[in-house]
Amino acid sequence: MIFVYMKCRFSLSYRDLEEMMSMRGASVDHATLQRWVKSFVSLIETRVRKRKKPVGGSWRVDETYIRLNGKWIYLYRAVDKEGGTIDFLLRAKRDMVAAKAFFKKSFKENGRPDSATIDKSGSNTAALKSINDELSEDEKITIRQSKYLNNRIEQDHRFIKKRTKPMLGFKNFHSAKTTIAGIESIRMIQKGQIVGTEKNNNAWDNFTALMA
Repeated sequence: MIFVYMKCRFSLSYRDLEEMMSMRGASVDHATLQRWVKSFVSLIETRVRKRKKPVGGSWRVDETYIRLNGKWIYLYRAVDKEGGTIDFLLRAKRDMVAAKAFFKKSFKENGRPDSATIDKSGSNTAALKSINDELSEDEKITIRQSKYLNNRIEQDHRFIKKRTKPMLGFKNFHSAKTTIAGIESIRMIQKGQIVGTEKNNNAWDNFTALMA
């Protein structure tokens, strides 16, 4: 039931869900879906993070935009060179403080990378340089700025945007944060990033392995 909920909320449009449920003589409204989000996402995200496979040491880092009450907020994301999701963080602003918070969170969950590829963003550059200033010479992170190498993360943003675009924006920050955590968790399950799962498996097999 939880997997059906996750697929409905984060992998189908509401119209697809409505049609699928009507074929089975049932109906689900937006309020019900939102209650499911509040009830299950944090539990599933915790399990995903606990069981996530180690990521590579070459990171691609970028931020994308999410609409909140008619304004843009920023979703910081990183993947490794194989496309595996490293981490994500939703922030109200795009600045050095936000970028540094994202890197600190990512390092705590995944360890420090050998290198981080970013775009021309001054805030990301400043955040990494600030972090490097706190490290010894042999611990410093190599900073690379390359649009070509960052195509991997740009392509990965598309999955997130595909799910958030039909929602037409969020009403509050907490709702946005929780929903995106669910979307990212499903994406990691689909990628086979959970210990005991494989990328070539279908999402259902990977989900059951996660919940075993």
